[in-house]
Amino acid sequence: MPGAAHTLTEGNVAGRMVNTHAPRGRGGKQLPAPSTDRSDAGLWKVLALPAAPVAVLALVAALAYSGAAAAGQLADPGALTRWGLPVARALVHFSMALAVGALVFAAAVLPRSTRPHRARRDGDGGAGTTDGGSEHPAFARSMNVAATAAVTWTLGAAAVLVLTFSDIAGLPLSLDPAYTAAMLDYIQSISLGQAWAWMVALGAVVSTLAFGVRSPAGVGLAAVAALGGVVPIALVGHAAGADDHWGAVNAIGLHLLGACLWVGGVLVLALTAGLLQGPAPGRYAGARPVLAGVVLRRFSALATVAFLLVLGSGVVSAAIRMDSWEQLATPYGGLIAAKAVLTLVLGALGLAHRRRTIPQLEAGKFSATRATWRIVAVEAAVMAAVMGLATALGRTAPPAGEDAPAATTPARLLTGYDLPPELGVSSWFTVWRIDWLWVAVALFLAAAYLKGFRSVRRRGDKWPVLRLLSWFTGLLALVYVTSGAPAVYGMVLFSVHMVDHMSLTMVVPIFLVLGAPVTLALKALPARTDGTRGPREWILALVHSTYSKVITHPVFAAANFAGSIIVFYNTDLFGFALREHVGHELMNLHFLLTGYIFVLTMIGADPLPRRAPYPMRLVILLATMSFHAFYGISLMSGDSVIQASWFGNMGREWGPDALEDQKVGAGAMWGIGEVPTLLLALGVMVAWSRADARETKRRDRQADRDHDAELQAYNQMFTQLKKQDEEIDRRGR
Repeated sequence: MPGAAHTLTEGNVAGRMVNTHAPRGRGGKQLPAPSTDRSDAGLWKVLALPAAPVAVLALVAALAYSGAAAAGQLADPGALTRWGLPVARALVHFSMALAVGALVFAAAVLPRSTRPHRARRDGDGGAGTTDGGSEHPAFARSMNVAATAAVTWTLGAAAVLVLTFSDIAGLPLSLDPAYTAAMLDYIQSISLGQAWAWMVALGAVVSTLAFGVRSPAGVGLAAVAALGGVVPIALVGHAAGADDHWGAVNAIGLHLLGACLWVGGVLVLALTAGLLQGPAPGRYAGARPVLAGVVLRRFSALATVAFLLVLGSGVVSAAIRMDSWEQLATPYGGLIAAKAVLTLVLGALGLAHRRRTIPQLEAGKFSATRATWRIVAVEAAVMAAVMGLATALGRTAPPAGEDAPAATTPARLLTGYDLPPELGVSSWFTVWRIDWLWVAVALFLAAAYLKGFRSVRRRGDKWPVLRLLSWFTGLLALVYVTSGAPAVYGMVLFSVHMVDHMSLTMVVPIFLVLGAPVTLALKALPARTDGTRGPREWILALVHSTYSKVITHPVFAAANFAGSIIVFYNTDLFGFALREHVGHELMNLHFLLTGYIFVLTMIGADPLPRRAPYPMRLVILLATMSFHAFYGISLMSGDSVIQASWFGNMGREWGPDALEDQKVGAGAMWGIGEVPTLLLALGVMVAWSRADARETKRRDRQADRDHDAELQAYNQMFTQLKKQDEEIDRRGR
């Protein structure tokens, strides 16, 4: 019946797929169709039902154990605020995790359509798949779940915003004009109020995108926006007030990122379990696999990364907030220990499911619904308890305290840390302040590159070991400039800040670019044919996007690389990066990316939409060298201190004064910028020479094949011209 497919419900579509395609094993042998009786999953569904009550009980028990919900001795905001605030925060955490999980699933895990088909060229310029048939019911449900969760996130964040002010002010909720005026000032002027106002705005943006977009790029943008909710919570989270503020913020941010991906993924699996029956859509080299098996394997890989993030960042956060093992006996330490044990239990469950449940599903021993609920049931309840404990931790005072030392120095007032010791030769190797964000990035990139290297080598393809060594050298340099002496002293000395900046934008990118990570990823990652965008598809989409064509254009890359220095140091962006943790990390990211893109356009082997001719590259490098020299000389000859309120008020009793130190920094910028630029110019000339050699060999091979047809045609042309000249001379006589 024409158009009947469009009137099918989600369950009807899933059932239809089961009836028309029998799943097969990996060897191609047809397997007996798994039972489609929903009763085989009933037990696991029943086991998963207590997840919400478990979360509430864990939260209540943790608050009672730690005393966080007890009435205040000086000012009591009332029972509604004391108990309602942690409940509202838990609601925000759950809904944000669900929105993130649903959008990530829609962007990279679940098929978009029931019949994806191969296309010659996709919208991003590369071969891929396009949607066919109708929208897949699992994808549709995931987007609906994301929209609902985002609306809940918005409302919950608004409740937290109101209740937080009541808690801080120690006043019950009121509609009194003075109360509302004070709350408005809290939202506008206090960082905690501003953070939760941002959470309300982000929730509204995510809900709008979840309702309105369905394109791959739009869904991906919505997922990135949802992940942005991690930032405000990290800045005001229960670890953000520790003495090591920046380390605590990064640790809790990574913790929230892992928790959102992990918890949100499990919740989405529970909500889409009934739609994952039958074979996966798309074309496959062998037999068509079960859709639930494909989805579960993809989520298993994501959950592994999330588990490592949660566990590692949790250990770091606990170490920042507790001074000794004995403090595990305190209420705060008890909650930490319970949370750690439950996290390890979750990791063990995930490993067991990866090794047993998923293979049994693929072998036809389980139905898709039963296998999915078997994974979801226990994990959902344990995760609910973990999130309840995490919310209670936010209301519990740590044993190490959060107050700065009584003797506050100018350096601590400005930077949040005491002044480091006088800079000497040994200080460059012994002074560290770990930036956990960049350590996590480096570890992830190292593991991913090594996995790709091994995959390519096992397949029998070659990949130079020198590229591997160059990549790891770049990552080690990245960790050093973000966590070592350049980062520590860069907060108090302009000269060292400039060393840090130029190393991040000129030295580190050279090693990373020579590692050719994109080429390795495209070689190692499998291509998908079911309409989803995995890592490989997202890389290709980014490489061929209009945005990439703009930022990787040689002229734009050079202008961005050089112009960023003027804009950054001659505006208050520099001050924002010094004062605010978010600004500092954005500064690191910006200069790393601008340097990476610039080096990539000069000597990179990875694919780009457009490359400049070799002579133009040398001209660009010459212009860059001239710019560095010009700007360095202008700083050296200046008589005013950049960000004088910062560098001039540090209270240093060692080293040069702020103006003299700035001149040293200008010289460092000039020197560090020129040496890598000369190396890049040398690299361009070597690449130019190799390209000419390859072109010569190509022409020689072509000449051998056609017996110098091109040369013969060239000579014949001159012979014909000579005959014409002779004929003209003969007629002239």
